[in-house]
Amino acid sequence: MQYITHYQSPIGGILLAADKTGLTGLWFDGQKYYADNLDPKHEEQSTPILEQAIQWLTIYFAGKEPDFLPPLHLIGTPFQLSVWKILQKIPYGKTVTYGEIAKEIAAQKGGSGMSAQAVGGAVGHNEISIIVPCHRVVGTNGSLTGYAGGLDKKVKLLTLERVDMQNYWSPRSSCDKMSSMN
Repeated sequence: MQYITHYQSPIGGILLAADKTGLTGLWFDGQKYYADNLDPKHEEQSTPILEQAIQWLTIYFAGKEPDFLPPLHLIGTPFQLSVWKILQKIPYGKTVTYGEIAKEIAAQKGGSGMSAQAVGGAVGHNEISIIVPCHRVVGTNGSLTGYAGGLDKKVKLLTLERVDMQNYWSPRSSCDKMSSMN
């Protein structure tokens, strides 16, 4: 059984979902892939895991780095899980590129290469945004390609973390096209 609650962040409404194991989803209202894996039989109810996630978000949106993580229950393919594990290692206020993640995955598998586009697909299907920080992934050339929650939110999250934004830029193509990389 999954339980949900809503959180109003300074940059928009958020839906949170959890089961007895951990947080299973964190989506901005209206984002791409919104609540894709939410159990249709979910209940709106506060739980200790959801309360911890709200506490984490409150600290985060106050401009501070939370010193704890709520329990997480990531559900995905083995490849997605390996990408999401790398996302969790990206330090607060730092960014990495899709290519860097692809190289790390290739090294873990003992191979010579991995598609940055495949990584982008896994990053984009991250069900627990912000806490599993997919907003910290950027294009190799400094482009702020893709963010399922919207590029405006990606910029606000990186700015909140005091990332120096002068080396980053937003492409002028549609958000749907950009979201294909995230």
